[in-house]
Amino acid sequence: MKQLAIILVLGILVYACSSGGKQDSESNSAKTEAQQPSDYDPNRGLGKFDNVDLGDKLDVQMANDGKLIADVKCASCHKYTEDRLVGPGWAGVTERHRPEWIMNFITNPDPMIDKDPKLLAQLEICLVRMPNQNLSDDDARKILEFMRENDGVN
Repeated sequence: MKQLAIILVLGILVYACSSGGKQDSESNSAKTEAQQPSDYDPNRGLGKFDNVDLGDKLDVQMANDGKLIADVKCASCHKYTEDRLVGPGWAGVTERHRPEWIMNFITNPDPMIDKDPKLLAQLEICLVRMPNQNLSDDDARKILEFMRENDGVN
């Protein structure tokens, strides 16, 4: 009897948290638009990086260092292909986002997840927030260079 009561309470909680499964996409888009402040720049994100100089060519050593860091800090949640693991795959990320946005997201994920409608939508798919890995600016730049290499930049 006690187990039945626990199951019933858990069922009610799940139902209440899910809004009965009756949220429409119109209310979702209105919600994400309302969460995006007027000073949020979707091309730059939130953080200290306003301009990231990538140089003319790929820095191979920096990309190699970035892969080593990513293998330790990122690969448990991200594949380097289009496939999703816990988080989205990395293929094409440097084509979809500006370098400043990527650097700001790598070093400052929480405020960006809270304010970027695309990240909020991604969170609904992945169900896990990207943790702040406390990467240095230099390590984040190396990961960005590896992402560029992963996307075919020479």
